Amino acid sequence: MTPLTPTTPVLEESAKIRDRLLKVQAEIEAAATTTETRLLAEARQQLGYDDSDAPEDAELIDSRVSGKTAVLSPKMLSAVLPVSKRSAQTTDAARQAIIRILEHQDLRLMVIVGPCSIHDPKAALEYAEHVQRWRQQYGDQLEIIMRTYIEKPRTELGWKGFIYDPLLDGSDDINLGVVATRMLACQITDLGVPIAVERLNALTPQYLNALVAYDVIGARNTTDQKSREYASATSSPVGFKNTPEGSIEAAAQAIVSAKGKHAFLGIGSNGTTKQINSSGNDTGHIILRGDAQGPNYSAEHVAKVKALLQKKGLRESIVIDASHGNSGKDATRQKDAIADIAQQVRGGEAAICGVMIESNLVAGAQKLGDPADLVYGQSITDACVDVDETESMLTRLAEASATRQSS
Repeated sequence: MTPLTPTTPVLEESAKIRDRLLKVQAEIEAAATTTETRLLAEARQQLGYDDSDAPEDAELIDSRVSGKTAVLSPKMLSAVLPVSKRSAQTTDAARQAIIRILEHQDLRLMVIVGPCSIHDPKAALEYAEHVQRWRQQYGDQLEIIMRTYIEKPRTELGWKGFIYDPLLDGSDDINLGVVATRMLACQITDLGVPIAVERLNALTPQYLNALVAYDVIGARNTTDQKSREYASATSSPVGFKNTPEGSIEAAAQAIVSAKGKHAFLGIGSNGTTKQINSSGNDTGHIILRGDAQGPNYSAEHVAKVKALLQKKGLRESIVIDASHGNSGKDATRQKDAIADIAQQVRGGEAAICGVMIESNLVAGAQKLGDPADLVYGQSITDACVDVDETESMLTRLAEASATRQSS
């Protein structure tokens, strides 16, 4: 296969891969069904179970399911879209850098920056080139990771993210979504740009194996047991946001849970159900994202979180999201949060390890309508700041980080 480049058209190439692999999947499933039917019949006979009087259950199952579609396995995708040497180096180096920052061995700031959500691969790759430049420009002060969020939590209904509906038209072609998501992640990391994702579904992580430098458990999922179990097993450093109502305690509890060992259900690389036994993840930390009452990024808020972490015997490592409740959902107010955070860092606050910024090629947001009418490079979910405003924020953070490093 021709190596991927930033100019490889993601959706078009992904459709070709999807169609070919679905044929492979169909052959595999047909062979498996034949073997399964034979072996189960033999097992019933050997065990002495007679199902001749089994009741008809057709009306008792799937009563609200309108369809089922085979989904490509992670193993199939990795066979066609393997992780390049440079991508692997990018991910590993960023993970190790983030861990050193969280453990206060590295006084640089981690910055998670990028679109609220990815919806256009071409625009995402163009944005990644800016991140590549920023990493070179600010590398001595900042460890910059690109937001590459492909799952979006919905309070009620709405577009759920690129991996679920990559064509933005309600066709919900998840097979196209998983292929395109992996291809895009391969392209971005091969540029030397590490990526961060927010995890919502326990099954999707396998499709991005070895490509994710930083995991986020969102505000709506911090209290979810499945998310905590996943976090205990992920190979990436992981942060937990405070809940939408503002509970810091819930995020701290999640950190404790993720540090422990768990046994839970997941999928293996071949897509079959597995019992996953995790060894625990000690990289967990709190992400302050504000709440319905307002921001929680001030020095007073940071001091309260540090006291809570001390009480629980947890490391004093905090990341602050400049968006969401900390900006009052007004993207232009992210700069106010950044100014306050930078002042704290400049003053030597070691607990602040990182910052999150919602940024895109074009400022603002637009509603998702006809995909053909969308403004290129502008968010279809939360509003973002543009590249120039982002660079201004990064400059301020870099200056603050440099001061903290020299003190």
